[in-house]
This record gives sequence, C-alpha cells and structure tokens, in this order.
Amino acid sequence: MCIAAIAWQLFDEMPLVLLSNRDEFLQRPTTPAHQWVDMPIYAGRDDQSGGTWLGIHQQTLSSDNVQSENVSSQNGRWAAVLNFRDGVQAAPNQHSRGELVTGFLTSDLSPLAYARQVNLQAYAGFNLIVGDDKQAVIVNNRGYPPTALHSGLHIISNGQPDNAWFKSERLRSRVRQEVLPLISESLAFHNGDKDYWLPAAWEVLTDTQQAPDEQLPDTGVPPALEQALSSICIDTSELPNYGTRTQSILTLNKLANSNNKTAEPLSKLTLQSREYLIKHS
Repeated sequence: MCIAAIAWQLFDEMPLVLLSNRDEFLQRPTTPAHQWVDMPIYAGRDDQSGGTWLGIHQQTLSSDNVQSENVSSQNGRWAAVLNFRDGVQAAPNQHSRGELVTGFLTSDLSPLAYARQVNLQAYAGFNLIVGDDKQAVIVNNRGYPPTALHSGLHIISNGQPDNAWFKSERLRSRVRQEVLPLISESLAFHNGDKDYWLPAAWEVLTDTQQAPDEQLPDTGVPPALEQALSSICIDTSELPNYGTRTQSILTLNKLANSNNKTAEPLSKLTLQSREYLIKHS
C-alpha cells in the first residue's frame, strides 16, 4: 500500500529527507527510476498507467540537439502519492493517481496552489505530498484539506496523516532513533557523506515486523489482510502476488553557490531507488 517518512526542515543543509516504500502487485509492469524522455521528470514509472508514485522535476540539457546524460537542470519540485485504504474501490472512470505527481512536477504552481486546485473526485483515494525547496503540502480526498507541513518528522501511509498505525509509529520510532542521528553526525563531522547513514535508512525500510492483533487498524478489509499489510516492508507468503516493490530515498541538499558567495544556496535533489527482492516463497 506504500509508506513514507518525511524529515522536513530538520537540517539546514538537507531540508528534505524522504524514505519511501512502494507496495504493488508483483505483475504490474514498472520501469525503475530513470530520466523520462517525454517529460522533465526523474522517477520510476508505472508502465500500466504511465504515471509515477514518487519523482522530481529534472530535465537533461542538450547542445546542438544532442542530449547529455550527465548534465541536467532542476527546479526543486518533488512529489509523492500514496493510496488511501478504506475499502472503497476505484471507479472505472477515475484517473490514475500517478497523474497527480506528474501534474505537479510539470506545473508552475506553488505546492499549496497546486494542492488546492486538484479535482479530488477524479481519483480513487489518495494522500498527495507536493513540495519544492521552500514549502511542502499534503492533501487527500478523504477530508484532509491542503495543509503545509511544519518542520519535523512526518509519517504518511494509507490512512489519515495523523493516524497512529503500528507501521507508521514503528517507522517513526526507527527513523528518529536510527537514521536522523546519523544524518546529523554526517552533516556535522563527515561533510554530509550520505554513505554514513544510507545503510541504516535502507535497513529501516526493510523492516517486515507485523502488528500484533490488538494494534491492527480497521480499514474495511479482513483482519488477516490487515495483518499482512501492517509492516513497513510487505514481504509475506500470505500475499504471494503482492508486496514491497521499490524502496526510495529522496534528499534535497543546499549547496553553496561557487559563482556568488553572497547568493542563496543552490538546491540539489537526489532520488535513489532500488527494486526490493521479495524473499517469501
């Protein structure tokens, strides 16, 4: 179903750290993160619908009509969408939720303005987070209005943003205890070296601990399915055709402007993704 941890404006040099698992049917065709040729987007792609669950604005620069894979430009825009689980099935005429991400990444609207103009009823249930280097906003079509994120650690899954599900609170606790301190040490003592904290982040995203019965949410699905979906990383024989497909870490770094030391720092988004290998038999 998907889950994301967003550390927003906790570190001056790295105002965004986003950890995400994408859960999906194993047979759904997907292309791993890459530079799209038809849109200024770097993201994985749902090849069935054409959209994405997490991406950044990025376009390759060209010279004399020859594209360079090593030179690209960004405008700081990033977005993620997660399904909302309430037992309500998508209607045949509803749009793909992946369009919400691509729509923001290719628009000129501010995060708040974009969130306010979304046609909520045109999509099945979703939680949408859109942002740039100054503002991040969350909205869903289950009664949660466009709201700017405050500085802090936010956990978003498949319910309301303030729902304290077992998987959400477990991810919150592990990120707070195991990842954020290493990021702080990295920025303070290791020149921001991401290799100092990335292994811990990947490890947290691979947590398959399920909730005890008394901590299962009630989202309109059978208890056995609630339990199978209750871990940060979904990898269980109870769901042989479904599970965590892609794990991603998105960061936004503030870099000194070497051409103008008095100018505002430059923003650099980095999206690292890996395809998770389901281990259950």
